[in-house]
Amino acid sequence: MEEIEVPTEHLQETIKEKIEEAEKEEKEKESKWSMYVAISTALVAVFAAIAALMAGHHSNEALIEQIKSSDQWAFYQAKGIKAEIKNITNDAESKATAERYKKEQEEIKQKAEEAQTLSEAHLAHHVLLARSVTLFQISIAVSAIAILTRKKIMWYAGLLFAITGIVFFASGLF
Repeated sequence: MEEIEVPTEHLQETIKEKIEEAEKEEKEKESKWSMYVAISTALVAVFAAIAALMAGHHSNEALIEQIKSSDQWAFYQAKGIKAEIKNITNDAESKATAERYKKEQEEIKQKAEEAQTLSEAHLAHHVLLARSVTLFQISIAVSAIAILTRKKIMWYAGLLFAITGIVFFASGLF
């Protein structure tokens, strides 16, 4: 009885081609994924830079307003001291001047409180923006780990940190 010879050479070539095609597709997918990670990380870095700049601005403004407030409070105290000195003397002109100083003190007090309120508002913005910078930096680090380990779950975690950072960033703007 004759053995039937099956031509396996063609079959082996077909299998080899299919394997090569699958490997090529996998490399293309991985390359696209790496590009997505790189682009998203670059965008997060841009957000981090903008947030850091704005956080610094609000920190500076908070300090300036605090200094203005302190200056106004010092002026307020000086007017109070002057008024008390004028009250010591018993003439009518000194009493009138003392009353004027007391009225001026109220205006000065209002300016000092306004500056203090502005300082606190700037500081609140600074805190939110600084938190967003921190979250953006964590996102960048986690995305770098994702590229090195080739684990998409790490990239998703990085994106989650970035989204949380965007929430803080938006809160810090308003």
